[in-house]
Amino acid sequence: MNPSIELGEQLEFWTLAPFACMLLAVAMMPLVCGEWFEHNRNKGIVAFVLGVPTVVFLVSRYGSLGLENAAHTAEEYVSFIILLFALFTISGGIYLTGNLVATPRVNLLFLVVGSVLASFIGTMGASMVLIRPLLRANSERTYSKHSVIFFIFAVSNVGGLLTPLGDPPLFLGFLRGVPFSWTLHLWAEWLLVVALVLAAYMAFEIHYYRREPSRGRRIDEADYVPMRLKGGINVLFLLLVIVTVLFSGPLGRAGEAIHFPFVREVILVILAILSVKVGPRGPRASNRFSWHPIIEVAVLFAGIFATMIPALALLQAHGGSIGLSHPWQYFWATGGLSGFLDNAPTYLAFASVAQGQVGVDTVGALISTQVAAGLDFAPADFLKAISCGAVMMGALTYIGNAPNFAVKCIAERAGLKMPSFFGYMGYSVVILGPVFAIVTLIFFL
Repeated sequence: MNPSIELGEQLEFWTLAPFACMLLAVAMMPLVCGEWFEHNRNKGIVAFVLGVPTVVFLVSRYGSLGLENAAHTAEEYVSFIILLFALFTISGGIYLTGNLVATPRVNLLFLVVGSVLASFIGTMGASMVLIRPLLRANSERTYSKHSVIFFIFAVSNVGGLLTPLGDPPLFLGFLRGVPFSWTLHLWAEWLLVVALVLAAYMAFEIHYYRREPSRGRRIDEADYVPMRLKGGINVLFLLLVIVTVLFSGPLGRAGEAIHFPFVREVILVILAILSVKVGPRGPRASNRFSWHPIIEVAVLFAGIFATMIPALALLQAHGGSIGLSHPWQYFWATGGLSGFLDNAPTYLAFASVAQGQVGVDTVGALISTQVAAGLDFAPADFLKAISCGAVMMGALTYIGNAPNFAVKCIAERAGLKMPSFFGYMGYSVVILGPVFAIVTLIFFL
């Protein structure tokens, strides 16, 4: 039996309490004690106080079963963070010079380009390359917060749907047997959701642009500087990250042969170090590159990964009793939890539920287009819904996908006041709710 399912069958539901407290801490502490919580050290204290006792309890109470689940989660956390670390570090050495005039057309172009790049250099990579030029272009604007919010929607989330490089849940699916090219079948879903999000953005952008003071527009136009690329060697390093991910299978087998599971991760760390040591320093200085955002992501997600072990185990053990039988149910169940759990393990949890429902042993087997016995849908219908839900609805909160927090942190360090946890959720529910409803009606009913 799957060790996570076995653990979930033995756990009681009160073990969800540390995870609930972790989510509340992320949501409430910036409002209640923002000055204290903005320090990564204090975030680490919260993650430690909630995460470590959870792991200790699981290991001491359930022995080898608890240890196996904790070790598996730790391995996924390391892979998750190192991929994000490599993309963050390398993309931080790419600097787009200049200061464009922040017209609606230019801001839309940032989001369009980012939505395409996200599928090929990852939502984290695309976010880190483009967020600083976007902020710089909009620095003379009075109203620019909405542009960063929609940037998170489009570039940090929904744009990453087309390849396993785009978003961590798809990457985990690739590692578990889903062919690299399978996600390209989601092009229609990607095109629709990107188009709807960008259409909503233009409605906001045109409204706010008309309210911009004429003096601010003149200053913006006077500060125009054409855009140029610096740190081009880091583009090569990003391509090498892509190649490394593409060869995850052979690298994983090599790791098994030498009893070391992190061969791919070592290569990614080396590429990140080379980016810092070999790449020019000027682009990082111009980007005001700081380790603070990735440290913040690493610390908070360490606490989230540790405390969500019981949540995912319970979900995998009792997911069949939830009564999911249609693609739209998988889309909303996966997506709804992805906004609060990290979307990568949530993807795996609901993929496990679908595996049990259609009677297959691996995530890769869910690509079958043959209608399963006793059901009205093929396994591929469920996998499409799970993939779209995890990637798209990671945009619902700051903690749904790691780039969300990183972009928020960079924007705030640039002097832009971003919405609180619940303030951001207000935007996401009102704007993305109707978008996801349309996606459901067209693709999953």
